[in-house]
Amino acid sequence: MVNNKPVDQIINNIKQISDKYQEIILYLMQGKGNIMPPSLIDTDKNRIIMTSISEQMLKNPEKVWQLNVEYIAKLQSLITNSLDKFIGKASAPLFSPNNKDRRFKDLAWENSAYFDFIKQFYLMSSEWLEKNITQYDLSPELKKHLEFITRQFINAFSPTNFAFGNPLVFNEILKTGGQNLVQGLENLLTDIRNSDEILNINTTDKNAFLLGQNIAASKGKIILQNKLMQLICYEPKQQVYSTPLLIISPFINKYYILDLSNHNSLVAFLTANNFQVFMISWVNPDHLLSDVNFEDYLKLGILASCEYLLQLGYQNINGIGYCIGGTLLAAAIAYLKANNLNYINSISLITTILDFKNPGELGIFINEPAISIIEQEMYSKGYLDGRYLSNSFSLLRANDLVWSFFVNNYLLGKAPMPFDLLYWNSDPTNLPATMHSYYLRNMYLNNLLKEPNGLTLLGTSIDLSKIDCNSFFLAAKDDHIAPWQSVYEGVKLLNGQKTFCLTSSGHVAGVINPPLNSKYYYKTHDDLTVASESWFINSIDHQGSWWTYWLTWLQNNSGTQLPSIDYNNLIAIEEAPGSYVKKRII
Repeated sequence: MVNNKPVDQIINNIKQISDKYQEIILYLMQGKGNIMPPSLIDTDKNRIIMTSISEQMLKNPEKVWQLNVEYIAKLQSLITNSLDKFIGKASAPLFSPNNKDRRFKDLAWENSAYFDFIKQFYLMSSEWLEKNITQYDLSPELKKHLEFITRQFINAFSPTNFAFGNPLVFNEILKTGGQNLVQGLENLLTDIRNSDEILNINTTDKNAFLLGQNIAASKGKIILQNKLMQLICYEPKQQVYSTPLLIISPFINKYYILDLSNHNSLVAFLTANNFQVFMISWVNPDHLLSDVNFEDYLKLGILASCEYLLQLGYQNINGIGYCIGGTLLAAAIAYLKANNLNYINSISLITTILDFKNPGELGIFINEPAISIIEQEMYSKGYLDGRYLSNSFSLLRANDLVWSFFVNNYLLGKAPMPFDLLYWNSDPTNLPATMHSYYLRNMYLNNLLKEPNGLTLLGTSIDLSKIDCNSFFLAAKDDHIAPWQSVYEGVKLLNGQKTFCLTSSGHVAGVINPPLNSKYYYKTHDDLTVASESWFINSIDHQGSWWTYWLTWLQNNSGTQLPSIDYNNLIAIEEAPGSYVKKRII
């Protein structure tokens, strides 16, 4: 018996593991359950890289030989080190993980000679592989692609991702007689059955949240609706600032990232501080909206919402855009300025790129062959499947967003814990094919938004330099989707009084950062004419949340407090959060 588990139970578990494994293999042979979207695997680029590397190895074999000699020498030292540890001699590790690497936190990685050797062998081999690929003369584009593929390979083959290479999993097998693997494979089969070609790993307990109840629960009304969006008016306090806030959420995600739980809802924070808040909730499109373009999002989204607010009696509006919502908002204000419409009082751009010259890690997906492949897939369906984007973003942080759940769900056989942010992250939205093709080509590939009159929208040339209202830019230091340096470059494209703030953490955690969470900080500096590196060096650190800093800025740009609109008598199409946000892909 294993830990008092009857032999017949263990045998039964082994049989179930075998049966489930065979079923999984059948699904994989059918093209289901891929970790990486097939369209991201650029075979032509891989062929070019391998050809170039082979040619360089033949011309200069000494480089490869030297690295291999170093590798063998390090391996010999590691074996000696591990043998010493095995016989009880004190021996310091030769290779140690980064302090932020949570994969190797279990004490067995240090105390067990077996697991310590596996860990160090993996770290040594990873180091060798990363060093190996730096020696080849490749174009910047090919080098980034090779680095991305290599990183995915290294992440995938971590010993933590294998049953007998992970002490937590190994101990669970001994404890349960393999029942954890039975349950884990059943979890994997469930996820494969609920997936298309791309595996959607369950990252949270989806039954723990209900829209309008314990997430996206701020009280409000849908007061305007068209085929692309619903406009939410949130219930205000009796006294509010005279200039309302119109929030343009990113249409590549759902709006309620800004209205999660009560303790971390940006909407609740703003309404509690006497702001009248309006929010655009975008539709989750299907093939019927395949021809919707970027101009439609401008016209039916921002412009339609602004016109409705003017009809309610507001004379000025403070625009707030998050991520791609900010990109659309900047284009909209440039459009309004060109048409002598000056009712936008201020603009807040949160982790928004306006200059796409350096898109960061997303650049691996931005090239003509990759976009052409994406377009073929989009136009065959009429839309880009939201799961494609969700998985692409997850691969940029694969250890945290893919492999940690692979281990928890499929090897340990556990159910993921409830987490509001991950619930939102697992609720992606589709994108119309025409619109997304335009966005990829004109923004990312050709970087036309930054060029004066580089784009024409609704018959109007777009020039961001015409934006002269007060502006607030927020970037996140560890943002892998909108690198803070790229956000900073966008500041220079606008005129008027500008403020730039850099928060700690990443694209989402850095933004959803309520004042009660004191572990974060933000940076400020008034001189926005200098290069980003100089700005960073001379910036001042402030402990706490950027929300409080932005709140003061908003208060200074929102007029005086007056009695709020007659909210109770506003005609509601339906109550918030509305029906558009409730349409799920998975």
